[in-house]
Amino acid sequence: MEFANKEYFLLLLLAIPYILWYFLYRKKTEPTMRMSDTYAYQFAPKSWRVRLLHLPMLLRLLTFFLIVIILARPQTHTSWGSKTVEGIDIMLAIDVSTSMLAEDLRPNRMEAAKDVASEFVSGRPDDNIGLTIFAGEAFTQCPMTTDHQSLLNLLHNVRTDIAAKGLIEDGTAIGMGLASAVSRLENSKAKSKVVILLTDGSNNRGDISPKTAAAIAKKLGVRVYTIAVGTNNKLTRYPVNVGNTVQYINVPVEIDTQTLREIAAMTNGNFYRATNTAELKQIYQDIDKLEKTKFDVKKFSKRYEAYQPFAIAAIIALLLEILLRNTVLRRIP
Repeated sequence: MEFANKEYFLLLLLAIPYILWYFLYRKKTEPTMRMSDTYAYQFAPKSWRVRLLHLPMLLRLLTFFLIVIILARPQTHTSWGSKTVEGIDIMLAIDVSTSMLAEDLRPNRMEAAKDVASEFVSGRPDDNIGLTIFAGEAFTQCPMTTDHQSLLNLLHNVRTDIAAKGLIEDGTAIGMGLASAVSRLENSKAKSKVVILLTDGSNNRGDISPKTAAAIAKKLGVRVYTIAVGTNNKLTRYPVNVGNTVQYINVPVEIDTQTLREIAAMTNGNFYRATNTAELKQIYQDIDKLEKTKFDVKKFSKRYEAYQPFAIAAIIALLLEILLRNTVLRRIP
């Protein structure tokens, strides 16, 4: 255990004059009674009250010591821990183009994809998982990590309006998204390396074609699972902002399933068509069957305040001192 404010321990020196005052000078201020002879009381047995006469003072000192410890801010030691776990290296590549707002999946394609991906991440605590997002451009939202809480926080914050607001170019750069995800697996030592590519469109942006990105994945031994998200209908419901209101129009469903099939085939992966949330869940269940590999994981333990036990003990000691001083150990006058 460490203390953030060690200088507060100097306050313990104040206990010395209090102890001296209590035993040397306090008796002079207490009322006394003169007696001609105390011989009769010399060998009289001491009652338990007499034996506990100084207990309130000791409890008061204990309370003071505990308060000083609290002011010094006790904290746990910062430490590294390591363990060997079994898992696979996975990159999620998710399309965040504005078309992911279509509502053929509930509440829309984007939210359905995020919910199922979050469930998948939570169910695989030993896997190295990262996140790439793409629209007309692609970038890594989170590198591979076993700190899944941080990954989930970043995943929950993924929004399609980054393209609508012009933060990145809108469109669907499947090749760029796949290449970005594969690059994160280049130095992986895992036996199973996987990219889960989820999109609802066809490649219309980017400098790297989907097949070129698939060839890179094949060379690096990365298996690509492609997911085409969207209904089998020709049209789907899509929200459009008109003034301060949201109106819905029907837009065509255009997914290049042929290219997604070829990517999966080239990399020994699988192609899936997800028209509802249940099918998305089935995809992630299939990945559970992949071979796992052992790797070492180091976990960092942060400091945290550890004053609570001392505060509880101080309150108990103070209340007990007040109770004894005003009841069984009360002195009159």
